[in-house]
Amino acid sequence: MNLPVNDRPFVPVGIAVLTVSDTRTLADDKSGATLAERIASAGHRLVARAISPDDKEAIAAQVLSWTLDPEIDVVITTGGTGFTGRDVTPEALEPLFEKRMEGFSQVFHRISYDKIGISTIQSRATGGVLNATFIFVLPGSPGACKDAWDGILAAQLDYRHMPCNFIQIMPRLDEHLRRSGS
Repeated sequence: MNLPVNDRPFVPVGIAVLTVSDTRTLADDKSGATLAERIASAGHRLVARAISPDDKEAIAAQVLSWTLDPEIDVVITTGGTGFTGRDVTPEALEPLFEKRMEGFSQVFHRISYDKIGISTIQSRATGGVLNATFIFVLPGSPGACKDAWDGILAAQLDYRHMPCNFIQIMPRLDEHLRRSGS
């Protein structure tokens, strides 16, 4: 359930989109294009977009480099969340998370269940935080990307969304590092 927004100003954030696929190119990447369109329509900045092969090291390296870019606040990946041998996106990224976002997966599956029923169990969508950057790991279908954006991310990446949202806590994501002197 999306709650009403208040009179706070909209705060655009920088977002990077990584499509994980051995077969897609930017020209035929429907899931990445779906996310890019929704990011722009919401008023955010698409800072980077790329394709990575289904390779743990390549996925981790790309996402890690984006989390170190001060222009990027959010990384969204699409693809590689299933159970086949080449589906390795969660394995590539979950070990990097400083904090896991259990609720993202749970809410995503709830929304997905309403659309595709029990087939939602075939996705390992996940989320977390690394280097004060939110990371969301989505399935590779345009429908799943629409569901995640429309049902979760659009509201949580909107500073006006109440009672709380990801934007308002962004300045505090790395306070554990500052506190420890890192």
